[in-house]
Amino acid sequence: MIFLEIKKVAVIGSGLMGHGIAEVFALSGFEVRIEDAFPEALEKAKASIGKSVEKLVKSGRIDQQKGKDTIARISYFSQMEPAVKDADFIIEAVPEIMELKKEVFSGIDKFARPDAIVASNTSNIKISSLAENMKHPENVVGMHFFNPPVVLKLVEVIKGEKTSQKVFDETFELSRKIGKTPIKVLKDSAGFVVNRINAPESLFFCLVLDQNVAKPEEVDTFARGQGLPMGPYELMDYVGIDTVVHSLDYYAQELSPEYGKCKAFRTMYESKNLGLKTGKGFYTWKEGHAEIPKASPTEKLELMDVLAVELNEAVKIIEEKIALPADIEIGVKLGMNRPFGPISVAEGLTNAEVKKKLETLAAKYGTVVFEPAESIKKGKLKEIISIKSFDQDGKKPATAPEVPAGSSSSPGDQVVIMEKLPGKVARISINNTKNNLLSSEVLSDLEKNILALWNDHDVNVIIVTGKGPVFSAGAQLSQFFPGSMDFMEHSRKGERTFRLLSEIPKITIAEMKGYTLGGGFELSLACDLRVGTEDVQIGFPEVTLGLVPGWGGTQRLPRLLGTSRASYLILTGTRFSGKEAFDMGIVNRLFPKEHVDEETLKFAEELAQKAAPTAAALAKRLINKGSEVPMDAGLEMESIAMGLLYGTDDLKEGISAFLQKRKPEYPGR
Repeated sequence: MIFLEIKKVAVIGSGLMGHGIAEVFALSGFEVRIEDAFPEALEKAKASIGKSVEKLVKSGRIDQQKGKDTIARISYFSQMEPAVKDADFIIEAVPEIMELKKEVFSGIDKFARPDAIVASNTSNIKISSLAENMKHPENVVGMHFFNPPVVLKLVEVIKGEKTSQKVFDETFELSRKIGKTPIKVLKDSAGFVVNRINAPESLFFCLVLDQNVAKPEEVDTFARGQGLPMGPYELMDYVGIDTVVHSLDYYAQELSPEYGKCKAFRTMYESKNLGLKTGKGFYTWKEGHAEIPKASPTEKLELMDVLAVELNEAVKIIEEKIALPADIEIGVKLGMNRPFGPISVAEGLTNAEVKKKLETLAAKYGTVVFEPAESIKKGKLKEIISIKSFDQDGKKPATAPEVPAGSSSSPGDQVVIMEKLPGKVARISINNTKNNLLSSEVLSDLEKNILALWNDHDVNVIIVTGKGPVFSAGAQLSQFFPGSMDFMEHSRKGERTFRLLSEIPKITIAEMKGYTLGGGFELSLACDLRVGTEDVQIGFPEVTLGLVPGWGGTQRLPRLLGTSRASYLILTGTRFSGKEAFDMGIVNRLFPKEHVDEETLKFAEELAQKAAPTAAALAKRLINKGSEVPMDAGLEMESIAMGLLYGTDDLKEGISAFLQKRKPEYPGR
């Protein structure tokens, strides 16, 4: 497919979303025009973009020249015509008011080129409604960014009823070009994916108040206890009660009249208690912070109440062929800043328990919105969440059980990246959140990559590290587990995966930098050797969180340091530096922080060249297994290893190279 070469982008609306979207495009090299009818809004946008770019430069994310170029690419207009007349791509980012958006679209239709792509950043309104009076509705598409656009990766690309496949695909690829992670919304629906899943949740928390089930502060205290940064009512205050009410009204019109049942939010809206923007909502707001009364967490709600409602809506989205499970999972994780989405939740639950929970909620709160989706009613939850593609002929949907829900083929979205490097070295990098947290998905991908390298004779040494400045700050503790047995099996999974590193017939090196905490420290202990920077922060904080090191830490650290010192480090949760770890014998080499990646690679290449692969594989097995058996058995294993090595090509090459005073070239056999 030949795509339109997009160079000039026009953004209509210079508010928080508008100027953020403009900055994203400018950072990616596009010429950008921002249009707003209010000059003071344009001045505010210009100042905000300047501050944002300056912050990016100071943080080192971009250099000074790129910062200057980004600012230079943006022009400001108070008239529609000059802003859009020769633009290749136009995106509307005005407030969520249907009449206002249609007025903007009318102006674009009047002045834009007939072949220009016209997108809307609407978060709720159906794209087909906005395109209905356009001359070229086939060129109209949804491109929903999340706030703040410069930071958040997710973009929902929405296909309206008349959007051409070419425009849809081109907008999807454009989203990738500007560094975003797009998901495909294949059928137009109010709320699309993320906000559609949020819709019944908003109704749920309104009905909780309507029926006096619990107070806002009790619910929010409960929510924060589940690891959420904000409770639902604090978040609604922050977003604006008016926004929540308008959304529910729209859902009542487009999805189900049941969304109109909410009374508590409407009462607040009518009394102008809108939250942060008015200084008072559920809570009083001062200097941007909510004053939340101290309260005990409610015992009248369960986490499963919310998860079941979200999961139910996700199933409806799949049933209506709006989006596929993998895109729903990615959308919720990135759009709602969560470690897991509803598809992961569904994988850990039975159809029966989800169905029972939804029936209970529907009866308790008196709404059909919470009633189980058709697939759940029929006991087909597992089947529908495994759908890989929608069959256009209406036959049974294709499935792909071997592809984990929520995974992505895009390198930027891979949670573990494996690279084969020159010099018989491979590098496995954790790439999950800014602190490279270890989740079930990371463990699965780590296992897959270790096994892929197991019999690879082109690799002698494996570096295990984290993408960026951090090795790993530990386990992703906010991950969803249905019960204690599931959490236990998660621990066993980590233990088995890390054990592979001690058993793989390659030398493994942990490159410790930034934070190497908890599960990250356990991962490094599973490697044969450890290198790091002097300032790397290392430790086991588990006991201070009510846990224990559960991926081999309580077994490996005592074997390395002795019981007394290991007990102190584990029981106190003490953090220590790379230099202290070197002095204790945990870290084998220290490298300068600014060159740790290069020095680790150099060290790995040297090892790969001078250590005979067969001898190294047997030596590490003797070291690891020998510590688990009596001395006599260990010595017997050692003598057997010597016998196995006698006559190998590696031994012949090693002796030959030594006598000829040259570097060996081991064949690995």
